[in-house]
Amino acid sequence: MKKQQLGNTDLYIYPIAFGGNVFGWTLDEKKSFEILNGFTEAGFNFIDTADVYSRWAPGNTGGESERIIGKWLKEKKNRHDIVLTTKVGSDMGDGKKGLKKAYILKAIEDSLQRLKTDYLDLYQTHFDDVETPVEETLEAYAQLEKDGKIRWIGTSNMAPERIKASLEASAAKGLPRYQTLQPHYNLYAREKYETNYEALALENNLGVITYFSLESGFLTGKYRTKADLAKSPRGGDMDKYFDERGLKILAALDEVSKHHKATPAAVALAWLLHKPSVTAPIVSATSTSQLESIILAPNLTLDAEAMQLLDDASSW
Repeated sequence: MKKQQLGNTDLYIYPIAFGGNVFGWTLDEKKSFEILNGFTEAGFNFIDTADVYSRWAPGNTGGESERIIGKWLKEKKNRHDIVLTTKVGSDMGDGKKGLKKAYILKAIEDSLQRLKTDYLDLYQTHFDDVETPVEETLEAYAQLEKDGKIRWIGTSNMAPERIKASLEASAAKGLPRYQTLQPHYNLYAREKYETNYEALALENNLGVITYFSLESGFLTGKYRTKADLAKSPRGGDMDKYFDERGLKILAALDEVSKHHKATPAAVALAWLLHKPSVTAPIVSATSTSQLESIILAPNLTLDAEAMQLLDDASSW
């Protein structure tokens, strides 16, 4: 397994990122520690979270994922072995949201406190705030870089035009430059990224770290019929995938999985890793068996025939 450079940064990651949205939601603290231990003991080093995780769960207020990761980092004393990223911009309630400079400077203090660290390797714009000029947001990041609280910045859920405007402002004014892009991209969800973002990422050497890399579990193959939807908290929205295209994708995953003696999840992640613009898929696991499937993906080589089969089945 070979490390990959994130954009033009000095950050090198093993090519799977663990998505911390499950911490404090479908995983309690004890189970979260177990999964984090398994992930890092397998050699991986990149952990992704956000201030808003997991505010949507009953009784949560946001920050739960960061707190769990922070406790784990403190217990393991391994902060410098980890490439750590969190995000800002989501609605945290009580008017706490957006990308204005004053808000970012306050939000990061809360994140750092929860994560029990004094710096972030990567700080990401989670959702755009179109009422705030891109220059103001980048100026906030410049201040945080100067103060040693962040090393690099990235963006997610931002329109291509706003990304381009940000990159232009960075070049013109000497402000920090987005080095990573976190898009929704996988074998099922292809059109938006491939149409609007892929060329932009390649032209600007943005490190692409994909979210919903297994489309909320659909690409693991555990959902085969509508009767399977009760298998997890994410199953409620899964019936939309049971169309002709979705079933073709599952059939192609089954065929490639059988040939390579791998799971559908590992094949779906390997497909992403074979795409030239992708640096690392972000993926979560809620059990050690799921984790075992995920960590095999970087070592799974798909030949041209397998890639073509998957491309054709998922074509849009």
